[in-house]
Amino acid sequence: MSSFTGVISAVTASHQQQQDLFNSANSEAGVHLSAQAEIDAVRPDIIFQRSSRALNYRLTLRRDGVAVATIPARGSEREARRFVEQHRQWLERARSRQRLRPRAASNWPLGAHVLWRGEHHEIRKASEGPRPTVCLAADIFRVPGFGSDLRPTLESQFIRLAKIELPARAWELAAETGMEVKQIIVRNQRTRWGSCSSGGVISLNWRLIQTPFAIRDYIIYHELMHLHEMNHSSRFWAHVQEVCPAWREAELWIKQNGSVLGL
Repeated sequence: MSSFTGVISAVTASHQQQQDLFNSANSEAGVHLSAQAEIDAVRPDIIFQRSSRALNYRLTLRRDGVAVATIPARGSEREARRFVEQHRQWLERARSRQRLRPRAASNWPLGAHVLWRGEHHEIRKASEGPRPTVCLAADIFRVPGFGSDLRPTLESQFIRLAKIELPARAWELAAETGMEVKQIIVRNQRTRWGSCSSGGVISLNWRLIQTPFAIRDYIIYHELMHLHEMNHSSRFWAHVQEVCPAWREAELWIKQNGSVLGL
């Protein structure tokens, strides 16, 4: 499941509600390189990517501000560049909206507010002495001290908890839905909430532990349903609807809050 802020295609030339956040851009296809593309790759503003599955030209804005122009199997980079120029105003508006989205603080000193299990909580001092601790809501975390940036220490502990809690929940929901899963991996993904391979391997972003439980479950359901359909077709969304009727609300939460987690 890729994490994008917007998409426009040659067919609709507008946001597609079901694919606003979870666009089915082909991650298997490599970057379509030309002389100009190699220059762009130094500090890409737009990446031109060929997809054997795409039927139309598509322009997508990633969370990191880089636009991805998808070239269909029988398309050309020249036409893709023309398509981008035709929708340049849309791209600039999308980037303007992106810049206005909330971002997490780069440093987390004592007293900072952090998204934790779906709510923003203040990092508070829990205990001092040789083993100082801080708390986020009811959770206690060991820290080396109170006078420095606590983010690296806390995130390392978030990751440790995520590697315990997320696979356990994913196995539970896999059993509930009757899906055959081979392996569940927790990763440090920067542009995806999760992914699923045709071989039954599900990868989950550790940052899901910072989201509400309903969002965590939705992402897991989403990846599980890819074992039915390895795409974002209407059939796929019908499967999602069956197991998670509130998926639209979950997408809205992610659209409004994903940037706080850097996605």
